Amino acid sequence: MSVKWDALKNPKLSQFIWGTVSLLLCLLLWQALAQFKINLGIVNFSNVPTPVEVVQAIIQFFQLPTALAHLKASMLRVLIGFALAGVIGVALGLLIGQYKKMAAFFLTPLEVLRPIPAVAWIPLAILIFPSSEASMIYITFIGALFPILLNTIHGVEAVDPRLIASAKSLGASEFAIVREVVIPGALPNITTGLSIGMGTCWFCLVTAEMISGQLGIGYFTWESFTLQNYSSIVVGMLLIGALGMLSSALVRWIGKKFTPWYQLRKA
Repeated sequence: MSVKWDALKNPKLSQFIWGTVSLLLCLLLWQALAQFKINLGIVNFSNVPTPVEVVQAIIQFFQLPTALAHLKASMLRVLIGFALAGVIGVALGLLIGQYKKMAAFFLTPLEVLRPIPAVAWIPLAILIFPSSEASMIYITFIGALFPILLNTIHGVEAVDPRLIASAKSLGASEFAIVREVVIPGALPNITTGLSIGMGTCWFCLVTAEMISGQLGIGYFTWESFTLQNYSSIVVGMLLIGALGMLSSALVRWIGKKFTPWYQLRKA
């Protein structure tokens, strides 16, 4: 008994248990509200599918001949948009954070563009780009760009100036300072920005696919709504959530591998 009690004191095991209990309670509440078609006036669960119906819809989705095509289309769009946003956002963030003239030149137009939601870009993207595929990739790109850019800028600005001064006193070149001091110092913030950007990619992609896609999870979700297939709507939502969570977790895991000194300092 004491061995089992000691095991429960493990923080990771305890977190897993509490997370599992919380998830089960949410599922039970969802099942009860949907099964008994509870109508609270402001919120109505009469047409909401139960978890059991959603599980059946998930099985049916993976039996569809287009299921793999939907997943591949969405994942490819996110991957391309995120890669472009990562390269441009990090490079531009390093320049703006490191050099004041670059900040003065770029920050004003970027601050004007930053509050514009990705949804507002869709009509213009359709007009600018020759194909709907390119416009959807652009929407994912613009959605991920600003979280990556801003976190990179903050990361560069947070680097201890004494480290840069010490490198200069040792005769390090400007490029060496950026490579050996600035980038390692800003890398935890860059990782955070990449993780947030990945999640934003999925959010923006689904919106773009609902409007101009022919394949993809967002298109599948919107098509299910128009056909009043409510269980499939939830399937699309869960797929988006799962893929977004896993991809963001993968980015964080890779970031931890590249910042072992930061992880040791946190421990």
